[in-house]
Amino acid sequence: MNRVEPDTRRTFAVLSLSLLLAAGCAPAGSEPDAASPSAGRWPAFDERAAGVAEAWRPGPQWDSGYVPLQEPTVLVGDPTFSPDTELAFRAGWYRDQVGLPVARPADGTVRFPDGTLTVALVSAAEAYRQLDQGDPPPCDGQAKNPGTPPPAQSIGPDDPVSSDPQTACVPLTVTAVELGSVPVRTSRGEARVPAWLFTVDELTAQVARLAVAPAAVGAVPEPSAPPGPLPSSMVGAQDLRAVDGTTLTVRLGIGACDTGVTPLVYERDDVVVVGGGVTRPTGVCTEQLVLEPVTVALAAPLGERPVLDVLAGAPLRLTTR
Repeated sequence: MNRVEPDTRRTFAVLSLSLLLAAGCAPAGSEPDAASPSAGRWPAFDERAAGVAEAWRPGPQWDSGYVPLQEPTVLVGDPTFSPDTELAFRAGWYRDQVGLPVARPADGTVRFPDGTLTVALVSAAEAYRQLDQGDPPPCDGQAKNPGTPPPAQSIGPDDPVSSDPQTACVPLTVTAVELGSVPVRTSRGEARVPAWLFTVDELTAQVARLAVAPAAVGAVPEPSAPPGPLPSSMVGAQDLRAVDGTTLTVRLGIGACDTGVTPLVYERDDVVVVGGGVTRPTGVCTEQLVLEPVTVALAAPLGERPVLDVLAGAPLRLTTR
């Protein structure tokens, strides 16, 4: 694993040129503090991020146990979503059309870059219960189940016509299940973790639910943020959306009327801290949290380093929903 050498423990900020997902990323391999025009322009972020990094003290389970830093539902490949199937996946709407084994399998193995760990597993039926979040609500003009035709509707000459089709409130159909493994981001780097792989009729990729029993899952350490008031122009990161070598995609929690969103990052050889700066509105605005995707560039690949939120000091989880 590549790490940032101790003499490069320094802060740097990456200035976003737009609010788009792919904006604001410095070229991989560049010297951030020399190349970035925003370096040194956010001293309040630098100071707090340094405090967050110093306060980070994970317990022994962080380096020896299984602490996942990713959601327990994982897509195995490209699902080729339609608007309907994406809605169902994100909402957790499923129906099973196959028998689900209720017996727990033998213990499985989590394979880390630095070793292995034997863990208890849950049954396929229990994994499905965790995956399924209930039935979809009824939609006007749409059937709850794909096999039921929708009620007929008459359209009069004065009725409005919409160019956007009504999103169908239908569940995903599980037609097969098998025990396998998937790559998962953990406190010890990317690991191969046992998972139940569900074949879904409406998707081109399997939906995996991690099979490790709850008793074998280590808890994420409680955040330890430095004391002191927070600058009004600073916002925190809500989750980690993608890791691609030296590029991170995170979602910042900004206000509905905030402008000038600037992704910021502080990097050390053992930890990465992310957040953002914004310009607050001077007038009246609704109190609404908006998740803004931004990218930041690192001086070295992330590797096993945790990504911490600058406000709470908590490690960010990799999310798909």
